[in-house]
Amino acid sequence: MNENLELLEFIYKTSDMGASTTTDLLNTIKEKDNKIKKEAEDIIKTYEKYLKESEKLLKKSKTKGEDENMFTKAMSTMGIKKEIKNDNSDAHLADMLIQGLTMGNLEINKRIENYKNDADRNTISLAKNFVKDFEDHIETLKEYL
Repeated sequence: MNENLELLEFIYKTSDMGASTTTDLLNTIKEKDNKIKKEAEDIIKTYEKYLKESEKLLKKSKTKGEDENMFTKAMSTMGIKKEIKNDNSDAHLADMLIQGLTMGNLEINKRIENYKNDADRNTISLAKNFVKDFEDHIETLKEYL
């Protein structure tokens, strides 16, 4: 697989998993009055934006983005519910979200570095924008810590 497709697939999978897990988190706290809900909704919208953009670019390459497997998503959902059952404070939720966003950004930054000379400029730009948008979310989430 070429570098462009690998990077696009990673953005797609990361966005799919991020939207899914953040939605799970939001659904778990929907009956509670956490102030962080708006931030979680904004994060989901950002993930959905990158899911659509990466999917569009993959289609141009006649490739279909693959979702994260169901087992991984199920395990993540169970972990989120367990974590929130133990502590559903905004500070704890912000910490959970920051950890997830940071992991995704670290992995995308590694791929940007690895593929910067071989991948298409548009794909690298999409990846850099992804990192920037989620860095902005991280900064906003820090206010809840």
